[in-house]
Amino acid sequence: MKYTLKLSFSFLVLLTTVLGRAQEAKETKKTDSIKPKTERYGLRVGIDLAKLSRSFYEKDYKGLELVGDFKVTRRHYLAAELGNENKTVDDDRLNFTTKGTYIKVGFDYNSYDNWWGMHNMIYVGLRYGVSTFSQTLNSYSIYNTHPYFEETPTLISGEKFDGLSAQWIEVVAGLKAEIVQNLYVGFSIRLNNLLTNKTPDNLDNLYIPGFNRTYGGKFGAGFNYTISYFVPIFKTTLKPKEKEAKNK
Repeated sequence: MKYTLKLSFSFLVLLTTVLGRAQEAKETKKTDSIKPKTERYGLRVGIDLAKLSRSFYEKDYKGLELVGDFKVTRRHYLAAELGNENKTVDDDRLNFTTKGTYIKVGFDYNSYDNWWGMHNMIYVGLRYGVSTFSQTLNSYSIYNTHPYFEETPTLISGEKFDGLSAQWIEVVAGLKAEIVQNLYVGFSIRLNNLLTNKTPDNLDNLYIPGFNRTYGGKFGAGFNYTISYFVPIFKTTLKPKEKEAKNK
């Protein structure tokens, strides 16, 4: 946990530095030009590096998440994430495996004042998440009222529960910075609140793909590191007032 927090802080510092240097580079350019200035609109698509790398170093986890956003105004973006997870959890009294897919859709608001031609972000957003999954109860132990006098046996189950689902609201805050032309790295943190949670009989959903651990309640949290590529689709010509606003 300490290593994850340290890595997240280092990544946040790196992104802030990149944003600052990118802005400084743009400030050195002349603001006047013979050609009319245009604003690019398009789709940014990428992948969550946190889930991808975790699949290699954590033997009980496999996951992949694709991310994307589409610029609709100078500050507003439509956003979505699509992924799947296969996670085995070994708790004190039970061992279970959760497999499933999820999708999150929503929007981001960019509070960062970009100069002309830039698409860096310091943003907050909201997502609506839906997950469908299955759970397999691998083994469990029965509560022992006399642990000092009797052994607590572990019972092998293998019972599978299909057709499970969950829906939630997710608050997002993060950064995205351009490292080379059209290529961005990003980091975000997420706070989740369950809306619906279809559970099997006599067993709770302790892990939900896309939501993470529930800890027996309605709240969850997560984060991601992303690398994405911006694909320009169309351009709009900036009006004189818009140019002035961008260069202030």
